[in-house]
Amino acid sequence: MRFPDFRFYGWAKADCRPVDEKYSALRDPRYLYAALSRIWCADTCAPRMRDRWTPENMTLGQCSVTAFLAQDVFGGTVRGIPLGEGNYHCYNVADGCVFDLTSEQFAPKQLTYSSSDPEQLREVHFAKEEKRLRYEYLKSKLIEYLNTGEV
Repeated sequence: MRFPDFRFYGWAKADCRPVDEKYSALRDPRYLYAALSRIWCADTCAPRMRDRWTPENMTLGQCSVTAFLAQDVFGGTVRGIPLGEGNYHCYNVADGCVFDLTSEQFAPKQLTYSSSDPEQLREVHFAKEEKRLRYEYLKSKLIEYLNTGEV
């Protein structure tokens, strides 16, 4: 697999391993990021941000669906950085690794990650059907990609 330049938060120490054998080709979050960089698109972006989504800013509007997919792969918890107005930016904590596959969307600003950030629950996020559908679409595209053997 050819890796992109990693710019996501925690990439250098993202050494957790998949918890499900079907994701074994994704040896660590860097592999998942590399796969998703071929999959993220306007259709997986939050609808309110779609008009600003571009391949150059591919992580825009992808945080919750990506974080819950990363949780499927690596286990752990999804945490949320409060952004105001009841919104959270989701990231992952798995096996002692803190990583945020979609942190680049905030560049050059750097977010502050804290152990006191509240856990995010898929039941709450997926109460919005459009978000659940985006997550399912992203997950299906990842499975398709894994089945190509390109990883």
